[in-house]
Amino acid sequence: MSSDRRAAPRSLLTPTAGGSHELMRDGLKLQELTVDELRFNVRHSARRKTMQITVERDGELVLSAPPEVGEAALRTFVLEKRFWIYTKLAEKDRLQREVPRKTFVSGEGFLYLGRSYRLKRLDDQDVPLKLAAGRFCLRLDALPAAREHFIRWYGERARVWLSARVADYRSRMEVAPAGVKVQDLGFRWGSCGKGDWLYFHWKTILLPARIAEYVVVHEMAHLHEPHHTPAFWLRVERAMPDYAQRRAWLAEHGIDVEGL
Repeated sequence: MSSDRRAAPRSLLTPTAGGSHELMRDGLKLQELTVDELRFNVRHSARRKTMQITVERDGELVLSAPPEVGEAALRTFVLEKRFWIYTKLAEKDRLQREVPRKTFVSGEGFLYLGRSYRLKRLDDQDVPLKLAAGRFCLRLDALPAAREHFIRWYGERARVWLSARVADYRSRMEVAPAGVKVQDLGFRWGSCGKGDWLYFHWKTILLPARIAEYVVVHEMAHLHEPHHTPAFWLRVERAMPDYAQRRAWLAEHGIDVEGL
């Protein structure tokens, strides 16, 4: 995750006693910079034309800039981006929280398209797992592999549901994806792969339908724009005018689908 801005030429950054310390690594000038309680690893590179802040997965803050950008400009840039930085750090904190694992006991709730269905364990039924009469029904002899049965069930439904949503949007977004694949994507909800294939995490089907639909539109927009540029977000907005609200919901509540 990153935020960037084109930099205006400034004096070369020099070591200071009040908040920065310079060092060299792999030919790049690096510096540690502290603004309020935020601590950044600063990386200067002649290949960069803009300043950019990146929040790494472990919460590390990286501030990248062209070599001519001075400390005052870096501090100003950080202050302008403080709200964005704190928002991203809060998202990282939510992702790193310990989420209780499912124990597959009768009455336990399992999500499907945003709605929670209670589990019922049965001595006998025709398949190991199914959704019937408003409940997930798990056959007792399938209990040792319950998680695998749920993942398989979710994956099969996700492939059908997501493919239908892609078909709904392909004309208005003027794209022709090769198809949809559903698998475990780790921390990502989706990705746009080689050959114009769209990949989605099987957990996408646990989200409310309108949020899962946003994930679809987001990945389809990448068929036009590979990066999160203004042009990318404009394409998303044209297809889904309220995407910002859906995106915010996903950032705030996406953690709720973890823990299977």
